[in-house]
Amino acid sequence: MQNFDVKTLFRYIRKKSWKELRAAMQNLDHLQLAEAIDRGSEFESIVLFRFLSRAQAKEVFQELSHEKQEDIVQGLAEQASQVADLLNDMEPDDRTAFLEELPGEVAQRLMQLLTPDNRAVATTLLGYPEDSIGRLMTPEYVAVRPHFTVEETLAHIRQYGHDSETLNVIYVVDDKWQLLDGLRIREVILASPEQRISDLMDYKYDSLNAFDDQEAAVTAFKKYDRVVLPVVDTKGILLGIVTVDDILDIAEEEGTEDFQRFGAVQDAIISPLQATVSFLYRKRVLWLLALVFVNVFSGAVIQNFENVLAQTLSLVFFLPLLIDSGGNAGSQSATLMIRALAVGDVQLRDWTKLLGKELIVSLLLGLTMALGVSFISAFRAPEIMLVLGITMTLIVIVGSLLGMLLPFIFTKLKMDPATASAPLITSLADILGVLIYFTVASKLLG
Repeated sequence: MQNFDVKTLFRYIRKKSWKELRAAMQNLDHLQLAEAIDRGSEFESIVLFRFLSRAQAKEVFQELSHEKQEDIVQGLAEQASQVADLLNDMEPDDRTAFLEELPGEVAQRLMQLLTPDNRAVATTLLGYPEDSIGRLMTPEYVAVRPHFTVEETLAHIRQYGHDSETLNVIYVVDDKWQLLDGLRIREVILASPEQRISDLMDYKYDSLNAFDDQEAAVTAFKKYDRVVLPVVDTKGILLGIVTVDDILDIAEEEGTEDFQRFGAVQDAIISPLQATVSFLYRKRVLWLLALVFVNVFSGAVIQNFENVLAQTLSLVFFLPLLIDSGGNAGSQSATLMIRALAVGDVQLRDWTKLLGKELIVSLLLGLTMALGVSFISAFRAPEIMLVLGITMTLIVIVGSLLGMLLPFIFTKLKMDPATASAPLITSLADILGVLIYFTVASKLLG
């Protein structure tokens, strides 16, 4: 929506032109309304939300940021019935995501506004570990038995399918609710009415475990190319389903988190525009402060070789070029490995194969860059051409191997591989680069 339209809505609110406001809102879809509410002040957001119909409120509320959702709920706190309608109308997975973001006492107070059935569902979903697939799933699906005929199945779908989040797949379960198969609705519709569901089954299906991390769900959806997957417990009992729209949200959050951690930000910052100065400071200062002490070692190494520097001052000119090359090569390698680990293209056991390949690639890159730096030094300091060539080759190899191995080490330690951030790799490559440079110089130049 254009800025002019948003400002027009806010101007109607300031002038208390409620008739014009309602007319203007009727021309907007739920995504545009959500954007307007997100951009408004607390008062403006609550007024806009109050003018929504119940159906609109359900759709718009689920599109709002969690911060704005809290503002709306708190603003409507005196009108418990409206808040109750809002929460009871939400999809179970969206309601769970909203409640888990709230302080415990606020979430408990809102839980009491739910209907008994919705409260039971919310309690169950919130009982799963944080960031688990169980928090994402919804129990609203359609399940049938193997002995059902196609005609009985379609009648069952017509009766119970209204509350299902999706009808793309119909699940087949036994008497103990153990998942047996998942049938695409197309297969059911195209079968003859007298056929039994068991005749359509091949007992081949893909599923998610409720206790697995949400990242596993992202990988599974990419691997199986599905729009919905069933969620089971350790005994194979069908608990719910996860749809692709929820997975897209998780994938975006994980991508943002990994990207920011690679830049040495302690935790993901979803919106720097909305974050406070103190929040941004806290999330960035610890890594930067830690790297200050790491970089002290570079100075200590340089000081240890001050006699070499005193004899050949031209070494100083090429120092930034060499150590930056090691950090750049390491960051390149780490980016490739972190991405490959995140999407499942590479497993932990593959590190030995990749080590050999990275060694060959880094050697070729190092030799190529050594030719470049030697050509430059031929015009400025020909006496250290050999030192620069050998050093550049070794630094690129060491930086590349460091960038490749660190993500695997962090994964082995059950840490996010994105923690092997670019500043960390650069700092370590700097220290090793300085050490290699002056060691080679001292050996070759005496």
